[in-house]
Amino acid sequence: MDATLSQLLESIDLTPAGDLQSLSGGDIAAVYRLETQQGQVVIKHDDAARLRGEAEGLQALRSACEKLAVPEVLGLSEGWLVIESLDTVPCGPQSSAALGEGLRGLHGVIGDAHGWHQDNASGRTPQPNAPLSDGRAFQRERRLFPLCEACYQQGLLDSELRGRIERLAQDLEHWLPDAPPSLLHGDCWSGNVLFTTKGPAIIDPAVYRHYPEVDLAMLTLFGSPGQAFFDAYWNGDAPTDWPRREALFQLYPLLNHLLLFGAGYRSAVERSVARLESFT
Repeated sequence: MDATLSQLLESIDLTPAGDLQSLSGGDIAAVYRLETQQGQVVIKHDDAARLRGEAEGLQALRSACEKLAVPEVLGLSEGWLVIESLDTVPCGPQSSAALGEGLRGLHGVIGDAHGWHQDNASGRTPQPNAPLSDGRAFQRERRLFPLCEACYQQGLLDSELRGRIERLAQDLEHWLPDAPPSLLHGDCWSGNVLFTTKGPAIIDPAVYRHYPEVDLAMLTLFGSPGQAFFDAYWNGDAPTDWPRREALFQLYPLLNHLLLFGAGYRSAVERSVARLESFT
């Protein structure tokens, strides 16, 4: 076992009872399960700055979430993060409704500005979070413009598609009202949602404050959490322009997938842009 990890485990009074067992799903960080004499834990190995951001995000979510489980950060040191292991259970309609209620509660935690007090990362992509008072400006200047430029510089977007995205970003003030900045998970796709013996849980955050529909659009990007989720989340007050917001807030993660995983995501970006343009 790595000497730094051994020292970290000793410092938090965990005694290994086996070897590291690799877990699937670690596209960015290496993720392991470890049996200890004090119980099972999850261990991540990655760039130290990214793990510091994740640890801070988990702690922020644990402080804010009343109805969602968030793994406890047990230890952090020089590229190693040790967190609580959660026991998973099958998901049903009641679980989906509980997830909706829990996210509604999280999004009810409001900050002073859109953004976060420091930058973090979405996967391996640096995520600029310098605060802005206007949510439309934040979405444009901190999300769409940087990712659009990065994809263009890598040859993943041509000038025509880049221009279409930039025009959409410039048009936000014409249809999207400003909104109070909600605390977000920030990368709330289905793989970062667990159903556990403690209730619905969220893991692997990229925390910041912005429109709450950011998390909802991420949940629907590769599937759907189901009607029970939306009934509980909206609680009878769904916004009439949700389809347009969904299209907008799916554009950033799709650009990020294009940047991270290559040209196979270009058609998904094109479809998202065309869908958003159809509302104009």
